[in-house]
Amino acid sequence: HALLYGGYPMTGAARMAARAAARMGAGLTSIAVPQIAFPLYAAALTSIMVQPLTQDGDLIRLLLDLRYTAFLIGPGAGVNDGTRHRALELLATARPVLLDADAITAFASNAAELAQAIRGPCVMTPHEGEFARIFPLQGDKLARARGAARQSGAIVVLKGADTVIAAPDGRAIVNTNAPASLATAGSGDVLGGMILGLLAQGMDAFWAAAAGVWM
Repeated sequence: HALLYGGYPMTGAARMAARAAARMGAGLTSIAVPQIAFPLYAAALTSIMVQPLTQDGDLIRLLLDLRYTAFLIGPGAGVNDGTRHRALELLATARPVLLDADAITAFASNAAELAQAIRGPCVMTPHEGEFARIFPLQGDKLARARGAARQSGAIVVLKGADTVIAAPDGRAIVNTNAPASLATAGSGDVLGGMILGLLAQGMDAFWAAAAGVWM
């Protein structure tokens, strides 16, 4: 059962990610959204269950349900303390978590806090701009991705025309099969959802990231 956080007012990114998770084979997919955004998500999603967050603590109450097997936060979430706190709440479960987009940038001045919070399988999917905000590393792309994975304890997917998938233990895969058509807004959100769908089914985080990128 995959669970995503859906932001507001930018709702399209999370909706695409949710559909991708379902298409990748997650048996159930739910999306938790602010109460104000509930009509938008509910009208646009059919097989995706929409959970409204009406008051403080609602997300934590959802996370107490052990039937949720993997989480995603970031697409359209907003770069703010709220997104950072929600990401920390997801990471505290020690279940697989994918951090993308705004959930990465929200830690731009708190990289050490993020590394300390990672307790279970974690995948981060930054593009070069997001990567530089949190990992001021030098060197070629492979070296930087490996360094970030080692520092954070997460699987790092450094996206681009060639994408590097790096693990904290030094394993790395360079994916070079990307067509130019993927340089389109929204493709990264779909990628996050695809990896989430594999994580929710119990796939190892490194191989889930690599398979999602290749597909």
